[in-house]
Amino acid sequence: MAATAEEMDDLELYTYDGYRLYRYRSPTPASSDYAETLSTAQVVDMLRAERPPLLIDVQPLTWNRVFIQQEPRRHIPGSVWLPNVGRGELDEDWEHYFSSHLERLTEGNRQREIIIYCRADCWMSWNAVKRASGWGYNRLYWYRDGSDGWIENDQKTVQAEPLPFSETQDE
Repeated sequence: MAATAEEMDDLELYTYDGYRLYRYRSPTPASSDYAETLSTAQVVDMLRAERPPLLIDVQPLTWNRVFIQQEPRRHIPGSVWLPNVGRGELDEDWEHYFSSHLERLTEGNRQREIIIYCRADCWMSWNAVKRASGWGYNRLYWYRDGSDGWIENDQKTVQAEPLPFSETQDE
């Protein structure tokens, strides 16, 4: 039986390895096979721990040899902003940007708890969770509602600044 045009369109949304390629701002699955999905209340509770998890914001940002912000980004206090690492396909420099920062931020501890988020209905965080899992990080959490859910629940935000990117990363 031949695939319908809609089914073919859906197939073209993903890489062979299952990363979402397009339409990043669209409904996401209720959960991920690579991480535990968290509610806002669960994130709040985890952040009260003696050693809170690492928060990684993967909200995309225009890149043209420098990050270009059209408007300020507000995110969860204590977050590290690694823009664009949730794209379906990453070239070697962007993959290195993500992996080297994860390695440094976790001090090489693949058991470190990490919460990855973006905005609500954003596949960037889903892709980033999948990618980090593939690198052996195994205490991953996906905050599916992201900064939108955080703000809707009247939680405090801070102005975000992306971690610098260099095409000749010497880390």
